[in-house]
Amino acid sequence: MTLALIAFASLLAALWAFTAIQTWRIERRYPAVGKKVGVGGGAVHVVERAASGEARGAALLIHGASGNFADMSVALAERLSANGFRVLSVDRPGHGWSERIVGRDAASPGRQAEMVRRAAEQLGVGEAIVVVHSVAGLTGLAMALDAPRFVRALVLIAPVSHPWPGGVAWYYTLGAHPLLGPPFRRLLALPLGLARMRAGLARVFAPNRAPSEFVQATRVPLVLRPLHFRFNCEDVVNAVASVTALSPRYRAIRAPTEIVAGDCDGVVSTRIHASGCARDIPGARLTILDGVGHSPHHTAADRVVEIVLDAERRASKRAPEAA
Repeated sequence: MTLALIAFASLLAALWAFTAIQTWRIERRYPAVGKKVGVGGGAVHVVERAASGEARGAALLIHGASGNFADMSVALAERLSANGFRVLSVDRPGHGWSERIVGRDAASPGRQAEMVRRAAEQLGVGEAIVVVHSVAGLTGLAMALDAPRFVRALVLIAPVSHPWPGGVAWYYTLGAHPLLGPPFRRLLALPLGLARMRAGLARVFAPNRAPSEFVQATRVPLVLRPLHFRFNCEDVVNAVASVTALSPRYRAIRAPTEIVAGDCDGVVSTRIHASGCARDIPGARLTILDGVGHSPHHTAADRVVEIVLDAERRASKRAPEAA
């Protein structure tokens, strides 16, 4: 019995040490590379790319779950910059190198949208084409509802937006649990996450293949740091309540809205979410890409850029009419 307890304690100590050392290594491999912009509640990490060619205004890119600024930036920033956009790619609060909001509304899409918008405004951006992916669909939708003057147009990529059956994956629920979450995050989440990363990416991209350098280029391991894994889990778990609160309001959105999703998305139902947005948002246009999974911005990046340009043209046409 004593030997068994010693062995168990040694295993726990080894797992704790592994997580601590790997967290240290991950943070040094993927440091902050942009500006940390202070706003009420914390600082938002923003990576900016200047426009080239004819100026079209700003594009604000917001990543989904388990990601950071690089997921959207790697896929779209250079392309959008070449088309005349000043591109701001952000870490959502609690992700990458952005600080978490303090308080009970930390996982609220509306509160996160407010922090991101205020950071953009501090950098001189008064309005933007807002481009969001997956669970950040809720951030973009909340921004369009609560700050309509800022959202010049809205582009939703494989968005989370409406109530769905089945809840969320077990590890999100466990990672966000107030009692079971801390030991899971400090002992198991990081080694399991590293071991299962390739399989997880395969599911996200299926039926397409993930780019060969995707993990390094998009800094995926940052999400496995214990504190940030917690924030990611809280955001995903909170999405269940957020879609219920936000979805009845979508008819009030007035920004030109483009929605793009894959017909093979096995992570977020295109029928429930993307089609639901097209149904509920006045004037929204839906593009469904054949043979594409949950990451159209990587798998069909040029097509997504065309859709962003369509949104910008609609916004430019709408401005004189609104005036």
